[in-house]
Amino acid sequence: MLRYFITITLSIIGLQCFAQGFLRTEGTEIVNNNGPVIIRSIGTGNWMIQEGYMMQSTDAKINTHTQFRTKLEENIGKEKTAEFYDVWLENHFTKTDLDSMKAWGFNAVRVALHYKWFTLPIEAEKVKNGKIKHTWLKEGFDYTDKLMEWCTENEMYLIFDMHGAPGGQGKDANISDYDESLPSLWDSELNKEKLEQLWIKIAKRYKDEKWVGGYDLINEPNWKFKNTGSDNGCGCNDNDEIWDLHARLTKAIRTVDKNHIVYISGNCWGNNYESFDQHDLKNADDNMAITFHKYWTFNTDASVQGWIDMREKYQMPLWMSEAGENSNTWFSDCISLFEKNNIGWSWWPVKKQRVNNVLKVKTPDSYYKLLGAWEKGENLSGEETFQAVMDYAESHKIENCEVANDVIYAMIGQINNDKTKPFKEHKTNQDILFADYDMGKNHFAYYDKISANYHIDMNAERALWNTGFQYRNDGVDIKIVDNTPIVAWTEEGEWMKYTIKTNKKQSSIIKITYQNQGEEAKVRISSGLENIITTLPSTSKNWKTIQSETLKLQEGENTIIFYIIKGDLQLKSFKIESK
Repeated sequence: MLRYFITITLSIIGLQCFAQGFLRTEGTEIVNNNGPVIIRSIGTGNWMIQEGYMMQSTDAKINTHTQFRTKLEENIGKEKTAEFYDVWLENHFTKTDLDSMKAWGFNAVRVALHYKWFTLPIEAEKVKNGKIKHTWLKEGFDYTDKLMEWCTENEMYLIFDMHGAPGGQGKDANISDYDESLPSLWDSELNKEKLEQLWIKIAKRYKDEKWVGGYDLINEPNWKFKNTGSDNGCGCNDNDEIWDLHARLTKAIRTVDKNHIVYISGNCWGNNYESFDQHDLKNADDNMAITFHKYWTFNTDASVQGWIDMREKYQMPLWMSEAGENSNTWFSDCISLFEKNNIGWSWWPVKKQRVNNVLKVKTPDSYYKLLGAWEKGENLSGEETFQAVMDYAESHKIENCEVANDVIYAMIGQINNDKTKPFKEHKTNQDILFADYDMGKNHFAYYDKISANYHIDMNAERALWNTGFQYRNDGVDIKIVDNTPIVAWTEEGEWMKYTIKTNKKQSSIIKITYQNQGEEAKVRISSGLENIITTLPSTSKNWKTIQSETLKLQEGENTIIFYIIKGDLQLKSFKIESK
């Protein structure tokens, strides 16, 4: 009977997978056999292509994947460097990472690839009569095979993203691993051929996989063509070389795979589609989608209207294939904007050492020591260097990362709504950290005068929404003092909201632990039933606990809001006690 049940269950699962069919385009929509699909994805980021800012090595002028690897080989040798990369690939993205993404509500992963895991650079290949004898490497394909298995088990789409193309596809070397001393993708027919053959190899390998979401052919081209526009291709009015290569790659893929979507990208980090209108690429394939990237801009209807117009004009779907690096409020507003307009999306990246990712990496002291030496132009011993990078690889295991529930809630729980949710469960007669205010958008869970970075649209410097850039990814300014998150840099008019559970209706006092190095400050505390104002005298550099007047609370769930009337405070914790 058990065997019969298992057989029937597996048959049903198999039928469901078959019924879902291939992800594909249909007019202006991305669909499968069950109807329209909104892609909700995150990019794997630093896993298979290391970027200087995520390796935290830019201050040491180590900006690219190859520069980092070369530096290690110089310090610890090729054998130890290879050992580090084996551990790095094993730790950085695992089945548990993908299982977690599925549980959190994502339905796809965009894997950022570096061609060097799959084949050799043209400089290392044998070339005869202008033709390359391509060398294929097993390691990259082994990892994408694993990822394909994990995605199939989770019924999540796997989208292949060529993040580091042969030769480098952009002047922004941090992203593309471009080496200006060598021919770029655009300068070399051999690099173009290698990219073409690599895509054929990938497409042939995965052509029958139902959970492949497609091929993102060239991530963020940024190049100056025919002496027009900026060095990064912004303002360039002739991007035919980009469209020619997309057409070539699409044609090559279709020789082995007619099932999966190909995603195309414009110049200027993916967003400049000038000359597309005059190019045959727009008619080259009936299973093609337009991508764009969105960073640091306002989340208004106007900000996506041009893309929507393009979608309607060419009758091709849109996919916003990369955004992120901002606050929770920006995330919620941006994703709601996309989904309201039937645009799928992918965030960047799954994990790093900052507060604005679903997984936060804690950088080990040994790695900071290594970076400090490199920044001074010095080296640690081989043993210390090896241990430092191995510690950094270990810190990227998901079990060693901190899950950022506030970021997940912003991305998945607040699509087209302004609901708030407790960050932690709070009760009376316990210390409650001021940093543990409710999750939600600015104006709803809290109010802070700077809650996101819009520096591109504002033509201004980059804004840091959380001045301390610690603990939470909201506008509330938080720093760490003695391993405790402290709300700091408060300004008049700002506030935080807390959900508190009580067993009975009661009159309570609130004990506030704070520090005030300035003039006398004041806060207003509201329970919804009444308001009280509490004065917080100067404390110099000492922590002080002060007691408020009586505040009425109802039985069950209460909302407590702390308003800053006056004062630049450091707020540590509060406790609600029955009077």
